[in-house]
Amino acid sequence: YTAVISHRSGETEDSTIADIAVGTNALQIKTGSMSRSDRMAKYNQLLRIEEDLGDIASYPGRSAFYNLK
Repeated sequence: YTAVISHRSGETEDSTIADIAVGTNALQIKTGSMSRSDRMAKYNQLLRIEEDLGDIASYPGRSAFYNLK
């Protein structure tokens, strides 16, 4: 089992869910497809967090893409 951080219906552009996902070290976040600005806000926040963390950031899911260098 693993924790999955998920948004609820009636979304806004509040990106706190991204902070919660990183802060709790959740391996998965469910925010929907990148088709609307409210969802893009969450993905953009994840990218900002990754940029701030630099080399100490790690994405465990990358191991699923073993053929990527």
